[in-house]
Amino acid sequence: MEFRPCIDIHNGKVKQIVGGSLRDEGSQARENFVSEQDAAFYAELYQRQGIHGGHVILLNKEGTEYFETTRQQALSALRAYPGGLQIGGGIRDDNAADYLNAGASAVIVTSYVFRDGQMNWENLKKLEAAVGADHLVLDVSCRRKGDDYYIVTDRWQKFTEEELTIELLHKLESWCDEYLIHGVDVEGKAQGIDQELVQLLARYNGNKVTYAGGVKNFDDLELLKNYGNDKIDVTIGSALDLFGGDMEFSKVLEYCDATITNLN
Repeated sequence: MEFRPCIDIHNGKVKQIVGGSLRDEGSQARENFVSEQDAAFYAELYQRQGIHGGHVILLNKEGTEYFETTRQQALSALRAYPGGLQIGGGIRDDNAADYLNAGASAVIVTSYVFRDGQMNWENLKKLEAAVGADHLVLDVSCRRKGDDYYIVTDRWQKFTEEELTIELLHKLESWCDEYLIHGVDVEGKAQGIDQELVQLLARYNGNKVTYAGGVKNFDDLELLKNYGNDKIDVTIGSALDLFGGDMEFSKVLEYCDATITNLN
């Protein structure tokens, strides 16, 4: 289990927000933490620690008041750690390569591929042609509806008709290099992981999977390691001391490094 860091940017600031609270109208969100440091600060920190595969997420919609400020913060992070970070938020086939050229190792995509509530294979083919599957991360973040999980788009505001299943992950795996999956119902709350979602993901054997959502302490990391059979990577946001929480960054790195060592 690897630690995959995050830099979430909203209204030009590095923040931790509660999943599902984002609203494009008025660029609103319920905040857990607003950093006094810029995005480049976190990128440089991750680079010094030798952590790869973190994600930079733009949480403002293109065309809204703060989008360009947020985008410039994201670009500064990519410049600070070239080749070390992935980027998501407003990615399309006509801008994906620009972000790779700006320093991203991969682009993260949801809404462009899951368009108008359904899988848009044409858009996925365009993205794959633009950057290649090895530079493409599919964000299949989801929320519970009834007994199942459905992929959500547009900053987690809209349900799609696509249920997150093992079959879907296998169907898409040749088109991407990794999956990023936020448990949106628990995202940003630091009240515990979505255990049923993690157990679902643990049944998948294929591309690398990173889970984010709800981690509150090291007991949650132990649950994630055990449920996920050590093959699901983890992102921690609000619970991390970097973002105002109680989990020490250095100890998280030690824990995740230990799990990798034990696997080897």
